[in-house]
Amino acid sequence: MSPDTTPAGMEALKARAPQAADLLRQLSNANRLLILCHISQDERSVGQLEQDLGIKQPGLSQQLAELRQSGLVKTRRESRSIFYSIADERALAVMSMLHEIFCKDPRAVTERLADEVPAAPIEPPRGDRARFARMAPPPERR
Repeated sequence: MSPDTTPAGMEALKARAPQAADLLRQLSNANRLLILCHISQDERSVGQLEQDLGIKQPGLSQQLAELRQSGLVKTRRESRSIFYSIADERALAVMSMLHEIFCKDPRAVTERLADEVPAAPIEPPRGDRARFARMAPPPERR
């Protein structure tokens, strides 16, 4: 998918830049990215994450708090246990794309995005546009 380079598209991108920068900042931390990869398959409790990933407390709780604050993970409480999972479709799409780029074939991402972009619609002639007829010069008078 090619970026929208129209003035309106560039203004929309400029308005969303801080949100994109925050997401990239969250993903730039290796432990946070490892946590996201681990819970993208299935929800995990704090104890499971600590055991599976080897990230000890209080560091694990700090990383989970950052991810929760940025809206990438959600929590569910069951008795005394807290379970973490991917927050929404946006976060899942980011994780899927990262997986394709780094673990599979990065061309698959661009091919998939190209398939999702609908072809530009053919604009039928509109009646509100002025149409100019080509006129022949007036006949010469003798």
